[in-house]
Amino acid sequence: MDDLTDAGRTFYTFSTLDGVTVGYGGLELLGEHVLLRSLAVLPAFRGKGLGRNIVPLLLYRAYRKGARTAWLLTDTAAPFFEKIGFKVVDRQAAPAAVLATRQAASLCPASAPLLSRSIGF
Repeated sequence: MDDLTDAGRTFYTFSTLDGVTVGYGGLELLGEHVLLRSLAVLPAFRGKGLGRNIVPLLLYRAYRKGARTAWLLTDTAAPFFEKIGFKVVDRQAAPAAVLATRQAASLCPASAPLLSRSIGF
């Protein structure tokens, strides 16, 4: 959370049609790359497929702003992201822009897997 207010990050609240907040997600745009940030579904709404629906919404917003490859770091959710098309990649394969983010450089532990997928609509 230390870098949430830094420039270049956009965070969204996701709600039902009735206005009930169900989750949050963020993007850090890096030219043709985007770092997916802080995807969270509130506990009462987990297991209902909402995360699986929030990710494409985030990726579409990134795509419209020029991103073509999505990246993320996670300690606990790699299996979830792999089910929706992300693949674990070696950190050395990541572009310099991704590795230079505070998320990759210092906030996430070196043991956190890096995942990626192309974005196309």
